[in-house]
Amino acid sequence: MNPNYRRRSQNDDEFMLFVLPTLEGSSSQPSSTKKPIHTSKLSGACRVNEILTGHESLCKRNFRMEVHVFHALIQKLRDKQLLADTRAVSVEEQVAIFLYALAKNASNETLQDEFQHSGETISRHFGAVLDAVTQLTCIYIRPPSLHPHQILRKPKFDPFFEDCVGCIDDTHIPMFLPLDQQEPYRNRKQTISQNVMLACDFDLKFVHVHAGWEGSASDARVLHDALNHGFQVPPGKYFLVDAGYANTPQFLAPYRGTRYHLKEQGRAKQRPRDYKELFNLRHAQLRNHIERTIGILKMRFPILKTGSHYPVNKQVDISVACCVLHNFIRLQNGDMFWPNNSNVEIDPDQIVDVPDGDHMYNDDIQAFNNCREVGNQKRDGIARRMWDHYIARRTR
Repeated sequence: MNPNYRRRSQNDDEFMLFVLPTLEGSSSQPSSTKKPIHTSKLSGACRVNEILTGHESLCKRNFRMEVHVFHALIQKLRDKQLLADTRAVSVEEQVAIFLYALAKNASNETLQDEFQHSGETISRHFGAVLDAVTQLTCIYIRPPSLHPHQILRKPKFDPFFEDCVGCIDDTHIPMFLPLDQQEPYRNRKQTISQNVMLACDFDLKFVHVHAGWEGSASDARVLHDALNHGFQVPPGKYFLVDAGYANTPQFLAPYRGTRYHLKEQGRAKQRPRDYKELFNLRHAQLRNHIERTIGILKMRFPILKTGSHYPVNKQVDISVACCVLHNFIRLQNGDMFWPNNSNVEIDPDQIVDVPDGDHMYNDDIQAFNNCREVGNQKRDGIARRMWDHYIARRTR
């Protein structure tokens, strides 16, 4: 994946809302009257050790991964020389600070209390780990395999989707911005968010991330920008997309005006009536992988459900770092199911209501419009062959 994953806006000046608390009292106050604030007998290092050696659920709840995955991440960051122990803070504790913030959307003050360090130390190590994890992007977010996934070998998909390499969707992630920067990021639900394009394979791993676009941007526009900044579709292959995108040879969308969502099919309790309905059903069954993957991502890292008080570029980097960590956990055989059954340990009032992806393509990208006829012919060919096979099997 191209490391230039971030879409930089024209005004990308940093602003700092992650303010470090000041010492109480004036400068004229005698130093002898100052009381140390971090006086807990349980140091940050002891707290981390307690979590890692305690019940297995503690690491999941506090660091959003299993203990063996945590240790593997530490080893990778050390091996790549991306992080090193400091005099006061080990790599384990640095990473723990970062992961705890992702898990709880914890403020600097909360992290100070939890790990017994100054605000400056917390901020510095959070930034260092964020930089280190995003440097792993090219290692863990890789282009999809060109070989058909085993799920595509099932009779209902084979050979019709043999050239499909994954699925794409956009997701909105809340942002916290100063008033004079908010308007472009205001989405159709009138909340503030970035629109992030995510592509995944059928192993529930992300194969591309394009973050930082304003919440008002259409899904198709974000995809078009990704194609201009490193995202590539292998020749002859394609991704499945939803109705918010144009139907092209590289991005196959469902038929418009035709039942296609899995829930709709289930409620109808009837078989597909023609080739379009059958295509949309099979399309939805495969594209469900991106919906599942995004769902797991946001449940595992609750910070993605609420705006965080970091500089703009760090908010964008956090969304990418979470995707990197998701893939790392997947490759380490971490549990992909418990996040959906876990409690989100942040204040429900902090959770921001954001829209799903676009429901319809708005004809706003001319490059996609020029390819739609060829895309329609390709989709029709797949759908009609699939329908013929479906009818033949039913009449045996």
